[in-house]
Amino acid sequence: MAEPASDDPNASGRRVRTLRWLLPALLILLWIAIGGLTGPFAGKLSSVTTSDSSAFLPASAESTRAGEELAAFQDTDEVPAIVIAERTSGITPADRAFVADATGGVAGTPGFGTAVSPPIPSSDGRALEVFIPVSTVDSDLGDAVEALRTALDDAPDGLTVLVTGPAGQIADLGEAFAGIDGILLLVAGLVVIAILIVVYRSPILPFVVIISAVFALALACGVVYALTRAGLLELNGQSQGILFILVFGAATDYALLLVSRFREELTGTDDRVTAITRAWRATIEPIAASAGTVIAGVLCLLLSDLNSNSSLGPIAALGIVASFLASMTFLPAVLALLGRSAFWPLRPHRTDGEPTHRFWHGIAEWVAARPRAVWVGTLIVLIVGAAFAPTFRSDGIAQTDFFLGDVDSVAGAEIQAQHFDAGGGSPTWILTEAAAADQVVATTKTVDGVAQVSVSSENGAPIVRDGRVAVEVTLADNAESLAAQDTVERIRTRVHAIPGADAEVGGTTAVALDTRTTAKADRNLIIPVVLLVVLAVLILLLRSLVAPLLLLATTVLSFATTLGVAALLFNGPFGFPGADPTVPLFAFVFLVALGIDYNIFLMTRVREESLRHGTRAGVIAGLTSTGGVITSAGVVLAATFASLAVIPLLFLAQVAFLVAFGVLVDALIVRTLLVPALSLDIGRRIWWPSALSRTDPARTDPTDDDKSGGTPVPATGSAESGVRVDDQG
Repeated sequence: MAEPASDDPNASGRRVRTLRWLLPALLILLWIAIGGLTGPFAGKLSSVTTSDSSAFLPASAESTRAGEELAAFQDTDEVPAIVIAERTSGITPADRAFVADATGGVAGTPGFGTAVSPPIPSSDGRALEVFIPVSTVDSDLGDAVEALRTALDDAPDGLTVLVTGPAGQIADLGEAFAGIDGILLLVAGLVVIAILIVVYRSPILPFVVIISAVFALALACGVVYALTRAGLLELNGQSQGILFILVFGAATDYALLLVSRFREELTGTDDRVTAITRAWRATIEPIAASAGTVIAGVLCLLLSDLNSNSSLGPIAALGIVASFLASMTFLPAVLALLGRSAFWPLRPHRTDGEPTHRFWHGIAEWVAARPRAVWVGTLIVLIVGAAFAPTFRSDGIAQTDFFLGDVDSVAGAEIQAQHFDAGGGSPTWILTEAAAADQVVATTKTVDGVAQVSVSSENGAPIVRDGRVAVEVTLADNAESLAAQDTVERIRTRVHAIPGADAEVGGTTAVALDTRTTAKADRNLIIPVVLLVVLAVLILLLRSLVAPLLLLATTVLSFATTLGVAALLFNGPFGFPGADPTVPLFAFVFLVALGIDYNIFLMTRVREESLRHGTRAGVIAGLTSTGGVITSAGVVLAATFASLAVIPLLFLAQVAFLVAFGVLVDALIVRTLLVPALSLDIGRRIWWPSALSRTDPARTDPTDDDKSGGTPVPATGSAESGVRVDDQG
């Protein structure tokens, strides 16, 4: 009887060889299919974003309640556009005729309501304004405003005509965000490729890493699009931009760690599959811990009362999950097939027992020779920067300050403020009991910053719905300014005190005020929660209390330093008017979650080495082996976040600077100098209360002090220590 084919050693060998290329190939084909299915949704995300800030407020907000009630008095599916025309020498009859014909021509056309006002002259005779309702139902508001601007293009010489008001601002925001799925991705991709070419000195690996990041982005965009389309998430342009950058940065960071370990393993074996298997096993824990920390940190945003903030939490978390999956499945599969060819022309060769990363070994030995001087000096530098953190202004900005550069809606608002009541066209509304209407009107007229007050009426009679009336208030200041928000606060204080009025104050300015107030409350709640969550993750990962507290404290100090430096630049040479309360919140969440990554990469390796050689030698070995890859990862992440600055919006430019600068501080100063020096000075007690804090493998004499004794890591690595060398790292 013949032996079964399965017992044939040649057949078994062939099956193994087949699986060695077949499994990676199937993984690659799977990701190609995923990319083909979900990739198109990256370009469709803009179609499901919203710029309506009222949609982000909780139902409990006063402006939300007022807006729901206001629907009974007017068409809330229309947003006003304001046409402003100015001739400094005085408006002419031809000017008036042109404005009337152009604005009257759009009335009732697709995207516009019929209640277009006639041109209203200013008291000084040098300007006109026209109020035009723009529909938000079954039409694109941006397209409607663009059509209106086109109709006003052929203005008489010397006449300045601009479209402003809420519709104009929403359209300009949409235009600014239009570059997110084009120029932002292009800039981020080119920056990452350039850095990776310098890091790897290879034309192949950078594109492999970028393709992995692109597949991760495709998967994330597909899931986010589906959830947003289903109404489960609120997506705005800011969240979309952060998602793109976060996926690119995180996927590249994870790839750098895996590729670095793969290159290291190739110096100890001739087999590429064995090398990628060892590299995957060695990096899965720190990369999973890093991804888990970021996911836990950003999900704290779910505690926000602002839907835009709370939705960013799961959106960012989905981006990190996609980055992790692509980096730990697609990328290893490609590396398994390419092997040493991925590093061409500088292929790594088997070099067991060769010297360690010379540059970073030198840095580690320098820190180890004088740890206390290093951490004290570094701490002083960071504290000096942090001393300016209290001067960071984040109490809010006017909506007209959202933009960097000149836009029509801002220029038009400035002209309107010069010639008219600046709040015209964007009224504040007070919904009140009809019996108290007269008292509400009289009280509101006495509030500083109020220009006009009237009860909404029809055919000369007040409109009453369920015993309630709507009072229209025109503010003296631009409805999108902080001064107008202060006026709304004063109105609320006064009308809430009227007995029996049961007044609710809403409108565009009230929405902006409630958004700013809610953002401040979110910031004060979420920041402490993020700290507790990240601390818990670190305790579980490092199985210690001292080390996690140390890492968290240094990361918070790094954030304070970043905030202080930003305050000096924002208030000084950058000339920024301030910042939205969400700016430091977003910067904190991402800096703590992402900045702690580098400490995780470092300290997990330090702990691994400390278990074999003692804490002192472990710190030296950990810094030596992770120095190059963490520095590269920090530079890549900083560069990708800096790419957000190509979108001409103040919020994104500020977040871009804060995260980019903070990441560099974490990667180049905190992780390189402060944490290793403190770890060396504290010694094995840094692992308290784990057993490693009581028994140090490096100690040969019970009277030795781990801080000054112990077995130093040898200048040459070994397979046992895991610190194989490579001058490329």
